[in-house]
Amino acid sequence: MKRLLSVLLALMLCAVGCAAPDVPDSAKAVPVEPIDLTLCIYPVGAWGNSSTVAALLNDFRRDHPEINLHIQYVKYDNGDALIEEAIANGTAPDLVLEGPERLVANWGARGLMADLSDLMDSPEAREIDENTRNACCSADGKYYAFPLCMTPHCMAVNYDLFRASGAAQYLDEETRTWTTEGFVQAVNALYAYGQTEIAAVYCNGQGGDQGTRALVNNLYGGSFTDPQHTCYTFHSAENIQALTLLRSLPGIRFDPTLAGGDEITQFCSGKLAMAFCWNVAIEIQQVIGNPELTFEVLPMAFPTSTGAPRLQDGIWGFGIFDNGDPQRLAAAKEFIRYMTTDDRQYRRAVLASTYWPVRPVKDIYINDELMEEYSVLMPYVGDYYQITPGWSGARTAWWEMLQSIAGGADPAAAAQKFDATANAAAVSSAPHG
Repeated sequence: MKRLLSVLLALMLCAVGCAAPDVPDSAKAVPVEPIDLTLCIYPVGAWGNSSTVAALLNDFRRDHPEINLHIQYVKYDNGDALIEEAIANGTAPDLVLEGPERLVANWGARGLMADLSDLMDSPEAREIDENTRNACCSADGKYYAFPLCMTPHCMAVNYDLFRASGAAQYLDEETRTWTTEGFVQAVNALYAYGQTEIAAVYCNGQGGDQGTRALVNNLYGGSFTDPQHTCYTFHSAENIQALTLLRSLPGIRFDPTLAGGDEITQFCSGKLAMAFCWNVAIEIQQVIGNPELTFEVLPMAFPTSTGAPRLQDGIWGFGIFDNGDPQRLAAAKEFIRYMTTDDRQYRRAVLASTYWPVRPVKDIYINDELMEEYSVLMPYVGDYYQITPGWSGARTAWWEMLQSIAGGADPAAAAQKFDATANAAAVSSAPHG
């Protein structure tokens, strides 16, 4: 049933896009002095699909023939490098669709982004929830991201295998939660059943690192940063205990050959019993595009000893590189305004993301069983700490720490080194003068 609903959702997105009216010939006239803008898109749901984006932008191009919008698609394994090269060459894109960890904590902190405070003062923007607004705001009170959509990152289990092995008894299927003790018992049940490859703590780069961070932090209630998001506080008894537990459990391996995408592939092929890199968009993509996915997927919060799981929040929105041209800046702001304040356009933009709106939109996923299932996880979203200074350096230090543990390093020493490296990156990224 869930697979059928996923396919129907994909068809609905296609229909939403195809329903956009054709651009009339009279509106295609190129103005004498057109404004050229480049929109760089990371793969945020179906926003990474060129036909979906073409349909989404049809109305904008019709209503704003004076703006020539050029689209650049990037992936997470090459996007940062391409944009950094463009910055160095003085050809940074005007608009980027991505999250605050890049728009605010990286490029914004470096003084490369335009302040969007005027857009965030609109009536529609004032409806955005406070947590999301805070994540898009820098320490000096400037908004470098205008949020579009959000989703909780979670984990998933092979429900068929859990039932067959008796491990399903340790899951609270109504709340989608489980305890750390239940997690250990489930792993032991799976291993006794003969499932020798249960899960992988993947660490071949930063891809999917939101999953491994949430896993470790939840197991015993550890933290990743201080409450104000000014420094990294991973080196703690709780997190060391979590790392030690994971390394000791049968069938769970620290694997420096896998990134998050590789883990998803192994999970969906049935090789692994659980995945730590998961969210609703991944399930939709896998169900539609992966005929090998023959088992029922059960999305879950990460196991916790506190009874209160904290899921990583994914937020995506638009940012503007300040390229020194007032006309281009005004045109880029008009694009954001167009896509996020008009209810019809905003609804279509969010549906294309396959995530949730950041402001109230009535009945956006009405009668959609799959989205209702994942909405159970929404109350578990924790604080958005990915805007802590030195974030890009901390991400590198994270997977390097996990790799060192895979190689036999002591978890306590590895955690201590992580904090030292990440906090040094935080200091070096702080504005000087």
